[in-house]
Amino acid sequence: MRVKFAAPIACLLVVATPAALAQDTDALATRSLAATCASCHGTDGHAVRDSRVPALAGQPRDALLQRLRAFRDGSRPSTIMGQLAKGFSDAQLAQLASYFAAQPK
Repeated sequence: MRVKFAAPIACLLVVATPAALAQDTDALATRSLAATCASCHGTDGHAVRDSRVPALAGQPRDALLQRLRAFRDGSRPSTIMGQLAKGFSDAQLAQLASYFAAQPK
């Protein structure tokens, strides 16, 4: 009885696996990108209590993206963020904003 279902299940796994792997790869790439912010903004954007560095988790995506772009183009003053943001593409800034916006506060 088990042999009867082995071939259809194997076929399903072969078809579903590339999509699942691509999703996992994208999620891992985004988490890796977000990890570059952890040393100042905390893991997943949860800043240390009473820190002068703002928490990023749960902030509105568009506001985060606007701030990141402003740091990058120099219109928002900063000590470190301006230099860091210059190293990110528009797509990466959008990824970061989406990631942190999706995190619970």
